[in-house]
Amino acid sequence: MRNPRIFQQSQFALNETVTLSDDAFGHVVRVLRLKEGDTITLFNGEEAFQYTATLCNISKKSADVNVISQEENNSESPLNIHLGQGISRGDRMDFTLQKSVELGVNTITPLFTERCGVKLNAERLEKKRQQWQKIVISACEQSGRASVPVVAEPMLLADWLKQETSALKINLHPKAQHSIMSLPMENTRVRLLIGPEGGLSDEEITQANDSDFHDVLLGPRVLRTETAALTAITALQCRFGDLH
Repeated sequence: MRNPRIFQQSQFALNETVTLSDDAFGHVVRVLRLKEGDTITLFNGEEAFQYTATLCNISKKSADVNVISQEENNSESPLNIHLGQGISRGDRMDFTLQKSVELGVNTITPLFTERCGVKLNAERLEKKRQQWQKIVISACEQSGRASVPVVAEPMLLADWLKQETSALKINLHPKAQHSIMSLPMENTRVRLLIGPEGGLSDEEITQANDSDFHDVLLGPRVLRTETAALTAITALQCRFGDLH
């Protein structure tokens, strides 16, 4: 029997009955068409636990669940990656967010760069951010993660570069002298900068270097923006995280 993983921002406790949120109800009852007595797994994205629950009290507009068990979820990597991703057009950005979450990224900040080619007013930008956050949640449900990465408010690259951090800062550059696999790692936090289609401008690369970002190389080939992000995250997880 199916046991889908469902995200809901609630506190769960054994033997308690909880009402499903509108989003969870829509997915479980209307999309998956589960019935009373069927089992689902719930997580809230804030703790390293997930909860098995059975559906009950299903009506046309709501449903409850009985929480029957709790188990620890150890799916999070010891490596904390903050991805600064140049906003790309169409489905590329959605794909990058989805797959980077599957690979263990912790925070994603969409960045406006010289070549991003995307212009949105404040209202449309917030709707887009909410859409990206839903993509992240779905990726967590699918991949078994307990923690839900945050899609931060999109910002200018220059502002993101100025943020204080103790993380190792790296920028992929096809002409860099050092491999990403040769990086020294002094702590478990990384800031990874990825440009949009067309890459970062020379001025933006200089700005990143002035903000202590290290230019690193993934290989001899020029990668598309979505490929670069996912390859870099994979390399970092292999070297410093939990991919073996």
